[in-house]
Amino acid sequence: MKQTSEDFDPTNWRAIVGLLSIITMLTGLFFSRALLSSGLIVFVILHIFHRNISLQVRAVFSSPLLWSMTLLFLLPLISGLWSHDLLRWSSIMRIKLPLLLLPFCFAANDGFTFRDGQRVAFVFLLLTFAGVLQSLWYYLQHRNVVTEAYLQAHTITTPMGDDHVRFSLTVAIASLACVFLLANNRKDYSNRTVSFLAICLGIFVIYLHILGARTGLICFYLIAVVTLVSRLARRRRLKYILLLAAILLLPAIAFMSLPTFKNRLLYLRYDLSLVQRDTYVQGSNDGNRIASIKGGWRIVRTHPLLGVGFGDIERQSKDYYHIKYPAMTEADQILPSSEWMMYGAGNGLPGLICFSLIMLVPYFLKDLRKNANWLALNLAVALSYLFDIGLEVQYGVFIHAFILLWWYKWLRSFKY
Repeated sequence: MKQTSEDFDPTNWRAIVGLLSIITMLTGLFFSRALLSSGLIVFVILHIFHRNISLQVRAVFSSPLLWSMTLLFLLPLISGLWSHDLLRWSSIMRIKLPLLLLPFCFAANDGFTFRDGQRVAFVFLLLTFAGVLQSLWYYLQHRNVVTEAYLQAHTITTPMGDDHVRFSLTVAIASLACVFLLANNRKDYSNRTVSFLAICLGIFVIYLHILGARTGLICFYLIAVVTLVSRLARRRRLKYILLLAAILLLPAIAFMSLPTFKNRLLYLRYDLSLVQRDTYVQGSNDGNRIASIKGGWRIVRTHPLLGVGFGDIERQSKDYYHIKYPAMTEADQILPSSEWMMYGAGNGLPGLICFSLIMLVPYFLKDLRKNANWLALNLAVALSYLFDIGLEVQYGVFIHAFILLWWYKWLRSFKY
């Protein structure tokens, strides 16, 4: 394998500012919303306000991934025409704005090389590693209390404003980055760098099981199985079979050795029993999620043509809860816990179908459709939306837009 790249040019001010804005955004993703917003503003200004913007616009429309991602913004945008709560709608559009802006930024012909993507990867890994250590430090200080809390649907405190769902997804993606760097560029690294990547990978895997967030765990196992099966199909080597077997044994090992993971599974069994009985219990995790999805599907069925508009999904959901679960507390009255239901409720069946097609686009890109790393990444992100609404929160929108587009440019610059 051979990589094509150029050394970083310290005289190119746009490249320097661009890299600094990326570092600022990624730092903000883990530790500060203000930094995330500031870095994003600089990144957008740098990549949109220049004399070649017309070429950049044409590049967006020539790339299925780029223009399809903008639809994740445009569909909620047009739903404002029939949303009654325009204040809520405008708040949603502000959160989703990176889904429109970042595809235009990444369409820029800025000479992005494999080494640039590599630099971003190491910054991303360092910040993820720091975030994991911060979370683990909290766990070690409050181990007994936290372990007991896992029997009541609580988890360890995490970065990203204690958003353990998005943080676990990020750690799973970081584990994929470690594997990709180790598998494809090991000869280019010093022993110290290889050791750092191996340590990061090991700690990320252990941490995901200590945290026990299902989104991160499911995404990790999907990524691991897809990448290993892909390598096994190309090179029938014993080490890949042994690695796959070890991956499949990990849940059993974690159950026997990690109290938080064990308690998480015990609570999950209890929670699923409530779902099976369609019984509402205050604070139920899965029970509330399933109830919210049923509410979202009711909105889709009663408003199949256009939906109710993104601004009115919250009100319509609460109306459903008042009828179906009159004892439900306001804290448990959440939005439909699936992006499929969100786009279906906001834009009707056309929105639900469009969202499904958008999620399928990455698998049909001519230059990446056979890349196992790309397929694993997109499979993990797409499946996380079955029971999560990552595109309705700032961190989730950024993870979807920036990380997918960064990998898109990074992998396309890599020559096999």
